[in-house]
Amino acid sequence: MAGKNKSPELNADGRIWITTPEGKLIGKGRIELMEKIKQLGSIRQAAAAMEMSYRQAWQLIDDMNTKAKTALVISQRGGRGGGNAVVTEQGEAIIKQFNSFNQRFQKFLLLEAKKINL
Repeated sequence: MAGKNKSPELNADGRIWITTPEGKLIGKGRIELMEKIKQLGSIRQAAAAMEMSYRQAWQLIDDMNTKAKTALVISQRGGRGGGNAVVTEQGEAIIKQFNSFNQRFQKFLLLEAKKINL
């Protein structure tokens, strides 16, 4: 039972989705996937690091590339040394913009939650 004079510490939670008329383009999970691809140089390794199937990762990348003006991730087929994947300049810009936007959004939520009196 909460004390009569003690207000609970409130917080707010929310997620950002950047959308197009065709649907979701970018969200936290897709940004994380691109960051892992940038770090590891491989869609397969990025998928494994995120505990998702290669197929799911590939579908997310294909969906983003289809909806974006230019490709965000490009890949080369494997051969003797295996394939690789690269986050494009546009993809890197989107990662930075999204992370900045998300940081401002989380601060906004925290400030607004503090205004609620219970």
